[in-house]
Amino acid sequence: MSAILPGSTIGILGGGQLGRMTAMAARTLGYHVDALDPDPSCAARFVVENCITAQFDDDIAAAYLASRAQVVTIEIEKIGAKALEAVARIVPLRPSVEVLRTIQDRGLQKAWLTQNGFPIGPHRHAASAEELGASLKELGADSFIKTCTGGYDGRGQMQGSSANADKIWRALGPVDKVHCVVEKALSLQCEISVLVARRPSGEMAVYPPALNHHEQRILVWSVLPAPIPKRLIEQAQQIGRSIADKMKIEGLLVVEMFITTDGQLLVNELAPRPHNSFHSTEVGCTTSQFEQAVRAVCDLPLGATDLLKPAAIVNLLGDLWSKEGRAVTPAFAHALAIPGIRLHLYGKREARPGRKMGHLSATAASPEEAREKVLAAFAKL
Repeated sequence: MSAILPGSTIGILGGGQLGRMTAMAARTLGYHVDALDPDPSCAARFVVENCITAQFDDDIAAAYLASRAQVVTIEIEKIGAKALEAVARIVPLRPSVEVLRTIQDRGLQKAWLTQNGFPIGPHRHAASAEELGASLKELGADSFIKTCTGGYDGRGQMQGSSANADKIWRALGPVDKVHCVVEKALSLQCEISVLVARRPSGEMAVYPPALNHHEQRILVWSVLPAPIPKRLIEQAQQIGRSIADKMKIEGLLVVEMFITTDGQLLVNELAPRPHNSFHSTEVGCTTSQFEQAVRAVCDLPLGATDLLKPAAIVNLLGDLWSKEGRAVTPAFAHALAIPGIRLHLYGKREARPGRKMGHLSATAASPEEAREKVLAAFAKL
């Protein structure tokens, strides 16, 4: 076993909330942690030992992070190729450069999934306004248009018709640089996600699927386990395992999936890192996704993924900190008065509309009860 043992230093590319929570789990396990992020007051800064302020494409800064660590991982995909390569020349980068290149580009990601026989919905690639218009005519006016690179929480995504393809194309970015994926709108029953951990030695562990609810393409709440038929649970977990194994993931992989109204299970997108929809593992599972991420990238034995209690989370966006144009503090004490509710804030200094500032979590006897409890607490904020 090539384990990187406690006492070693883990470098994290990205200092957002996922980096913060991964760092907290790593510190509990006895690791030192450094991070790199362009925001000098990023969420992870106050829980890591060293935080390098640099852009995600700064290969010199990335190499410096790597020189201080025994392994480097990510909490965000938007890391420049040269920075990733600079890290990989010095220490193990987990996930690998090759995996990240594939997942960073939605077009490459969908091509990889198609080539390897995984189920995905009808889609087309477009590299011009003309190709976008043709794709929308073929797939339908209500199709989703997503830039191949960049974008999260709904950014870089639109819906439209072939009649205004030129306008949509200009809105996506510089007309000579944009490439996008056009996805046919599907009739959906629900959206789920599966989390798989895989260590370099090949051992894998998979969590129960989570049920996710989005509004304006931002996750609002998530429930673990997803209350779906056993057949779909097993199918979703097998798809997740197969993708992680085929890609040779080192670390975590979250597979976002659609369940259509006619019972099909289709892969939506991949995320090679901790994921918002599995924050519930901190309160509902034997091993949280953050501890599992540390174990996986350090090639330690993976933790048990047993569900101790059904759990749910609701996201707290920056909108809560503003009322009628005035800055306010949400009524956290009222929410915490409900038994079983926990508050998780990310230490972000500036609250902006749509920005994830934290989440509430709850456990209960059933997934439905956990969801109702956490939403009731949210209503008190």
